[in-house]
Amino acid sequence: MDHTRVYKMSFAGVYPHYITKSEKKGRTKEEVHEIIFWLTGYDEKKLKKVLETKIDFETFFDKAPKFNPNASMIKGVICGYRVEDIEDSLMQKIRYLDKLIDELAKGKSMDKILRK
Repeated sequence: MDHTRVYKMSFAGVYPHYITKSEKKGRTKEEVHEIIFWLTGYDEKKLKKVLETKIDFETFFDKAPKFNPNASMIKGVICGYRVEDIEDSLMQKIRYLDKLIDELAKGKSMDKILRK
């Protein structure tokens, strides 16, 4: 499967969908940010810059300050694939984020989402 198109998508282009999906289910933008910060090590200031510069997903994850070592605890199916079985490292990181946002929208507690 060619993932090049996904890698080159602007993170800023997908970000509003994360917010919308979460807010439609009664969750908040702040919770989405908490998930992004937990997974990637970005903070509010760095995330703002990411959104302003419209970097792609590949750059977003390559430049992540500290990808969370507990991300490997994220398991389950997203977009028809088991995240723990995805061999392509970048695609797995993208799906980890998708899975966490999905869990937020499904009402899971932040402690469970952040694998505490």
